[in-house]
Amino acid sequence: MRLLLDRAEEIVAQVALCLIAVCVFAQVVSRYVFSTAITWTEELAGFAMVWAVYMGAAVAVRDRFHIRILFAVESLPRPLALAAILVGDLLWIGFCSLMLVVGWEYISLLWQREFISPSLGIDQKWPQSIVIIGYVAIILRALQLYVRWFAGGRVGLPGITPPPHSEAVAKDGADAR
Repeated sequence: MRLLLDRAEEIVAQVALCLIAVCVFAQVVSRYVFSTAITWTEELAGFAMVWAVYMGAAVAVRDRFHIRILFAVESLPRPLALAAILVGDLLWIGFCSLMLVVGWEYISLLWQREFISPSLGIDQKWPQSIVIIGYVAIILRALQLYVRWFAGGRVGLPGITPPPHSEAVAKDGADAR
């Protein structure tokens, strides 16, 4: 169960990417082999792409693969590097929180009125809920980095694996921070 929770966004993103590939392949075969179009594949692939992007963003935060110049940050003295990471993460969490509020307003509008997708015939509030789910996942993964960093004794920088030599120094009793 823990593996599922640790990899939930990754699994959803992978399923969404597979769904995109299947839909596009089915559309190509349908058009070029059978000279007809499957109308719902384009819409489903579009929804799946949005889900893949948001879940991929949460994976990027979890693994610290989002846009950041880590080489420059890691070359700074520890107090400055820590300040740069903290300020950047606070700004990122603030932005995601703002987008969560805006997303909530958007989803609230979809819950007030029925808005049916043309090809799939489903209510838009379900696929569009990724706006809320995505930003919540991103914020939780960012906070999880700090929980793990504090639990690990604040070695290295938050969410960034310390270099191997710092672990050896820490085991020798010296302060690796």
